[in-house]
Amino acid sequence: MNFLDTVPAIRRLETSRDDLFAIDVVGHVSAADGENLFGLMEAAYALHPRIDVLVRLVDHDGVDWTHIADETLKQGAIHALEHVGRCATIGKPDWIADAQRFLPSSPPIEIRHFKAEDEAAAWQWLAAQPIGATASGALT
Repeated sequence: MNFLDTVPAIRRLETSRDDLFAIDVVGHVSAADGENLFGLMEAAYALHPRIDVLVRLVDHDGVDWTHIADETLKQGAIHALEHVGRCATIGKPDWIADAQRFLPSSPPIEIRHFKAEDEAAAWQWLAAQPIGATASGALT
């Protein structure tokens, strides 16, 4: 198997808001996927000093956190605290408790988890809509 045989686990979603960074996380997230995610977020911060984030988990099968550079994780957390206002997660698992271990006790980020069947409420909370194909491949 070569790199062309694998599909990235992190997939950008087009939305009705330029300052909303929205992604699908599909299957297992490799260290390379994780490093790529931090790079995509840095690009979003360069375009918009304050952003909101939507993470839709689709058949999520874990993350290779131990294989992502410690410096990348540290800088990712620092930059998220500086740039992210709201973060909505959709689907399983609800990893908010895990994420909060990396953040101060009173993080400036407002984080909410939504069940997959409540996805519309997550989009509404962020005042946005998906544009184009959904996780199921249907067009919106």
